[in-house]
Amino acid sequence: MEKTLALTCELIRRPSVTPEDGGCQALMMERLAAVGFQCTPLRFGEVDNFWAERGDAGPILVFAGHTDVVPTGPLEQWHSPPFEPTLVDGILVGRGAADMKGSLAAMVVACETFVAEHPEHPGRIGFLITSDEEGPAVDGTVKVLDYLHQQGKSIDWCLVGEPSSTGQLGDVIKNGRRGSLGAVLTVRGVQGHIAYPQLADNPIHRALPALQALTAEVWDGGNEFFPPTSMQISNINAGTGATNVIPGQLRVQFNFRFSTEVTEEELRQRTHAILDAHELDYELQWALSGQPFLTASGALVEATVASIGATTGLQPELSTAGGTSDGRFIAPTGAQVVEVGPINASIHKLNEEVLAGDLPRLAAIYKGILERLLLHPEGAAV
Repeated sequence: MEKTLALTCELIRRPSVTPEDGGCQALMMERLAAVGFQCTPLRFGEVDNFWAERGDAGPILVFAGHTDVVPTGPLEQWHSPPFEPTLVDGILVGRGAADMKGSLAAMVVACETFVAEHPEHPGRIGFLITSDEEGPAVDGTVKVLDYLHQQGKSIDWCLVGEPSSTGQLGDVIKNGRRGSLGAVLTVRGVQGHIAYPQLADNPIHRALPALQALTAEVWDGGNEFFPPTSMQISNINAGTGATNVIPGQLRVQFNFRFSTEVTEEELRQRTHAILDAHELDYELQWALSGQPFLTASGALVEATVASIGATTGLQPELSTAGGTSDGRFIAPTGAQVVEVGPINASIHKLNEEVLAGDLPRLAAIYKGILERLLLHPEGAAV
């Protein structure tokens, strides 16, 4: 069996529903240590992470990723057991095949091949691996970055193995992500009998015009890399369960996916201004999941575009679409960050899959990026 495919299968066989690692990281560290990486397990809380590094000096390219996967969903609806990799007609099925054990395998194999060809390579190679990406993301990448800061280490370039491709391998590079700002709004009224509305104050009626104003607001126009900021309501809850009672409060959950054209603070201020203009009695709780980040240009983007072109013949699209990733924690340190991985059509779904033939090609893309950045940094775009 081709070695990238074989390693992907070995990782899939290790059940690692977040925040469990299932032994995936031990396998990766064993392979990396065999080619000269210094591996440091880092456990924070209930989360396993590790940092690995090869080389003594010079700029560092870090491969970042996660071994944890989302829950399987109903087992009876899988065509084969989710943690038993199954190859059918060139398609590998298993939980984590695309998100992101295939990428992890490709990273390891790319480094093994690169080191075999260039054992005294200039620069450094790093791995930042967590098992907390699909969970709350509290004891994973953030804590490893704190550790690196304490060690006086910084990241120059970071390649995150998230499944970025849409139609075919390498057609999209994620060179940024939108920020995510969530909120829980509680609008207070006065509970009462529905037949005597004059003795109550219906928070639903009061809130609807304000909610309409929030959804109609143009927060920004986006830019060449980001679509306009989107505000979406995800849940509305009120009522006592009785049909003849005006509720005493309304609870609304909503989220901003925001571009670099607006700041978190501006979104908060403008939201409060709209709610205040409608004279609501309310409380608003905010939760920032991540700031937007963008690697618009630079050596990493150039090397990634060139490597994809050389491997696949494609001219990839630069995109900031999709949800958040751990790149949101790494980019603020000053690192250039891109995300390159398999086709993402099946991630988090039943019968998650990846094209088996894409796995060695992904390893080739990663190896090409290593060569361009560490061996020929002056000509990364070649």
